[in-house]
Amino acid sequence: MPDPALPILLGTAVTIGVTHTLIGPDHYVPFIAIARARGWTVRRALTVTLLCGLGHVLSSVVIGALGIAAGSALGRLEAIESARGNLASWALIGFGCLYGVWGLWRARRGHGHRHLPGGGHVADGDARSVTFWTLFIVFVLGPCEPLIPILMFPATQHDWHGVALVTLAFGIATIGTMAAVVLAGLRGLALVRAHALERYAHALAGGIIATCGMAIRLFGI
Repeated sequence: MPDPALPILLGTAVTIGVTHTLIGPDHYVPFIAIARARGWTVRRALTVTLLCGLGHVLSSVVIGALGIAAGSALGRLEAIESARGNLASWALIGFGCLYGVWGLWRARRGHGHRHLPGGGHVADGDARSVTFWTLFIVFVLGPCEPLIPILMFPATQHDWHGVALVTLAFGIATIGTMAAVVLAGLRGLALVRAHALERYAHALAGGIIATCGMAIRLFGI
């Protein structure tokens, strides 16, 4: 017999997934900044966003599942997620600072951008794989703290079908919102022409990412 509380849980999962993504700039600002600096196509930017978002959600699902299987209390799981959040924010700050310093070094050495047909460009010596894996690791470290309490209710009822549906609803809402905001941000920035700043695009991207990480540390967003 279907659990009458399941529709409410699913609606809650979607609402929290959308809300926690929108109020957390770390879910989309790094992708917009890096994509703009590196001249990624929209398709590439969205692919990286979706993969990192998947890692972000699944890491919390795995920890939640292991905690539930081990009989861990909600408080202990939330403490683990909080510790992961601290680690992820420091990783984001470190990545942003290093990327910004590298960007300044490139700008001082006069490295430009190689322009592509249609107005796009990519950075010379583009370390795309390094950037992707760094972002991916940062997002795997980043917790989906709101997911754990939602999962606990159907888990305590041994409703594993409910657990799977709640996880799916939360994941789709979170990753879908990430992709939508990144797409909107890139479309908006495409209308902005700031050729004088292109030399410092990587440095600016690094600064923006580091600031995003510091905002998370200071305000807990």
